[in-house]
Amino acid sequence: MTGTQRRQQLIEIGRALFAERGYDATSIEEIAQRAQVSKPVVYEHFGGKEGLYAVVVDREMSMLLDMITSSLTQNRSRVRLEQVALALLTYIEERTDGFRILVRDQVATTDDGRYSSLLNEAVNQVAHILAGDFERRHLDTSLATLYAQGLVGMVSTAATWWLDVREPSKEVVAAHLVNLCWNGLSHLEADPQLSSEWPAGAPD
Repeated sequence: MTGTQRRQQLIEIGRALFAERGYDATSIEEIAQRAQVSKPVVYEHFGGKEGLYAVVVDREMSMLLDMITSSLTQNRSRVRLEQVALALLTYIEERTDGFRILVRDQVATTDDGRYSSLLNEAVNQVAHILAGDFERRHLDTSLATLYAQGLVGMVSTAATWWLDVREPSKEVVAAHLVNLCWNGLSHLEADPQLSSEWPAGAPD
């Protein structure tokens, strides 16, 4: 096995173990044992468990963000939201182990002490979509990121549930999620207030 092939093998084994057991419960010894190599071989390629984990996470992040970015090809806001939801569900369907790693383990191995959130880039993309929509409707564009956080959070939570049940189909799930998002977005109030703050006698 060439050095490149061995590195790829270790990445795949690490990815499977991190998904199965989580970061803390996975050891260099077990990774080496599954690969039928000595521990120094793993250290030589990645410098340790953190290095291997960082490579696995980076690859999964790149894969997911590529799928999300490539889905944003339509000009209409609703269609783009549909494509983002479908891209996330497709990633979960095709790379279940990778998704389990990304949503379960957030290990302090980067320079700033933590990994960026898995969905930060998705939030940025959706915020950009919403900002344009808000501007056309004379709503406060500075709140687009807040709404994007809420929408992406809703989709990702539902997607985590769907990871286990796998029904209905991802297309049906995406359609219903966007139905909830879009029909709520289409009737936004310019200055929403909590009902507890409404004047006395205001309708419910």
